[in-house]
Amino acid sequence: MLERRSLTGPITLGVVMILTVVALTIGWIAINVVLAKDNRDSAVIYYLLLAVGSIGLGVVLAGVIAYLTLTVKAINLNRRQSNFIDSVTHELKSPIASLKLYLQTLARRSVDPALSEDFHRMMLEDVERLDQLINHLLDAARIERGSDAAAPEDVRLDELISRCSHAVSIRYRVPAGTVEVSVPPMVLRGRRAELEILFRNLIDNAVKYGGTPPAVHVTAEVQGQRVLVRVGDNGPGIPPNLRRKIFGRFVRLGNELERSKPGTGLGLYLVRSVTRSLGGSIHIESRGLAIRGSEPALVDVPTDGPTAASGDRDSPGAAGVDLGSTGTDFCVTLPGLVADAASSREPVRSEWNWMNKRLHLNETVSGDDLSDPPPDPST
Repeated sequence: MLERRSLTGPITLGVVMILTVVALTIGWIAINVVLAKDNRDSAVIYYLLLAVGSIGLGVVLAGVIAYLTLTVKAINLNRRQSNFIDSVTHELKSPIASLKLYLQTLARRSVDPALSEDFHRMMLEDVERLDQLINHLLDAARIERGSDAAAPEDVRLDELISRCSHAVSIRYRVPAGTVEVSVPPMVLRGRRAELEILFRNLIDNAVKYGGTPPAVHVTAEVQGQRVLVRVGDNGPGIPPNLRRKIFGRFVRLGNELERSKPGTGLGLYLVRSVTRSLGGSIHIESRGLAIRGSEPALVDVPTDGPTAASGDRDSPGAAGVDLGSTGTDFCVTLPGLVADAASSREPVRSEWNWMNKRLHLNETVSGDDLSDPPPDPST
């Protein structure tokens, strides 16, 4: 109720001021028209006063509307920032409290080797959670500044997406088949760091908000000199009235203090910002909602780039995973295609072997394993 009341005052005041200005404008026009008809000798003066007064009241009206709009935007931004602070506080406090508990237990008690190994694994997960949060904040700050942009380079898009999907699978400890990548070999001209931010956040979002268990399918198809990448999940879907809002900064759906999923509200904001920076576009397609009375819909999210094509849902490889009757597809169209499957070089087998070796269902992955780079194919 408090959040609703915070907007009631400014909106009520703005509406009253707008109606007052409109009433004054109508009265001014009526008075001058009547006086001009009654005093024909001075009609020019009254019409001049009518024009000057109407222009002045029009400027006042425009100022009131602008003030009301800016006030509402400022209040909404303040709400999102409050949600962001709540989210970051929770994301910092939870792993720090967990680390403190484990370290105190190890320091004060004699723990058997098996339990000690479990403690170290859980502490590593908490450190990785903190590292992910810090990277999110740094990525958002760097992209918003728009500085320190690396020079574009030729990037193997299929390998980059595979690495992002493996990293997300390891982070959430889901089976390797949770994220299925059906991307043919292709080379894209772009900034590698930004492409990694883009697809890592999209796949992370799909796994986090997918069904139980989650199922994610990533496909790509060539459209002239552009590439359409589709990241689909089996989650409950996104209501039509919220599909534009979710790309805003600090935006997360629901009450931050009652939320069960971790996050900062920056992931999809980074996706939209990076897509815009790369000259691409993004739109959302829904296969339906787990909400009675809702219907599938498609929403384009403008990114100052060409409009994304919707693509064909029955593209090759789409039948490899069942995403169910509900879910969300994030469709990203990027320019800069250099070579597709017909002309690109063969996949680097050493990197594929490195990725496959890193993810096993019954293995415990250490921090060193996650940070080790893949073998250099040139050596």
